[in-house]
Amino acid sequence: MARVSVEYQDHIARVTLTRGDKMNALDDAMVEAILAAGAEVAASKARAVVLAGEGKSFCAGLDMASFARMGSVDPEAWLMERSHDDANRMQEVCLTWRRVPVPVIAALHGAVYGGGLQMALGADIRIAAPDAKLAVMEMKWGLVPDMGGMALLPRLVRSDVLRLLTYTATSIPAAQAEAWGLVTEIAGDPLARALELAAQIAGQSPAAIRAAKRLIAVAESAGREEVLLAESREQVGVLGKPEQMEVVMAQMQGRKPEFS
Repeated sequence: MARVSVEYQDHIARVTLTRGDKMNALDDAMVEAILAAGAEVAASKARAVVLAGEGKSFCAGLDMASFARMGSVDPEAWLMERSHDDANRMQEVCLTWRRVPVPVIAALHGAVYGGGLQMALGADIRIAAPDAKLAVMEMKWGLVPDMGGMALLPRLVRSDVLRLLTYTATSIPAAQAEAWGLVTEIAGDPLARALELAAQIAGQSPAAIRAAKRLIAVAESAGREEVLLAESREQVGVLGKPEQMEVVMAQMQGRKPEFS
């Protein structure tokens, strides 16, 4: 049974976790399907991506069978290999969405726990349903977060909030997650809102959107000198080019820009 579906419409890639009967819990097949989907949309001509889950939850984290198998593997052999640039296979479940060159919007509902939360953190924007519950769940199993979340969480929440969530494995409602910075906004229908935002983004200059995502990644991690150089470099890449001139003409003529 397929674990993930990928559909394209109006320059938007819709990536859907399809293991709804298991709350989209992560098993080996799901991990492989997520990595394949990330690689596919990264290589596509999509201008925005919406990441969602079928059924009652976005993703409840690792499934129980995966936990059971942990006792039979060599942790160092499993986790220390850098199989995806700077990440291992499990970390890439989160980071693949940061490597996608266009914005990724996650639509969250139900349980968003452990690996599911870390996968959502890889998105550029997170829209949550009022009933969504989020948790850094690993401590419940005597583990630490290790699927890429710790590369991203310190940029989103205060240190004390990060420590509380990590140390206690507390599940928090969407409203608290929004207040603490884990969630961008709350919507009654997060998928519809995510698709609305994706359509808005897909209507912008594709070159400028990709440049903006690259620039933001630099701005989040580099020093002032490198960021200023990156600003100039990315602007040189779009200024006066056909897409940018089309945007200018469309603004002057009161119409929507058209891109090939």
